[in-house]
Amino acid sequence: MSEKKELYSDVKGQMRLSERIAAFIPGFRGYKEKELRRESDKLLRNHLSLKLSTAKTDLRDIFQKLSDRRYFDVLTDMDRLVAKMDRVVGKINHASYGYTGFFDAVKVNEEALDRMITFDDNLVDEIEAVTSAIAAFKADLASGETKNIKPQIQNVTAKLEGLENTFDQREEVILGVN
Repeated sequence: MSEKKELYSDVKGQMRLSERIAAFIPGFRGYKEKELRRESDKLLRNHLSLKLSTAKTDLRDIFQKLSDRRYFDVLTDMDRLVAKMDRVVGKINHASYGYTGFFDAVKVNEEALDRMITFDDNLVDEIEAVTSAIAAFKADLASGETKNIKPQIQNVTAKLEGLENTFDQREEVILGVN
């Protein structure tokens, strides 16, 4: 089961008895299901934001080590990469939970929310790819491996740009345009 679906099941499984009874009231159930999805979305977004923040710290450590070792030919690229990471982390961290901004303007049904769960599942995979690339870069640098610094910067940059492009498609996925 995907991480997002597991969170949704966990949140749903932790409902109190009164919430379970209310969930069977006609009309209330759909509302409660949406609230559960919003809550699981919030938990997932917090988790992803934390993972990216940790990776951002690792990226800053890499930048500092390259500066200390005077690899001047890659510092501009690293500076751009760190700035890009700050932007992506900010986007994910400050995106509305449960797509509330979209709910205000457009009625979103449960099918759209399920599309978002699938979408967020793919987002988890892309974040894993970014954090793994940064961890490998950091490990290589710690072991003294410096031959592939520029390709590693390009690799992390490409994965981060892919993540940002995917995240930017959220609104289209919610609206069913994508």
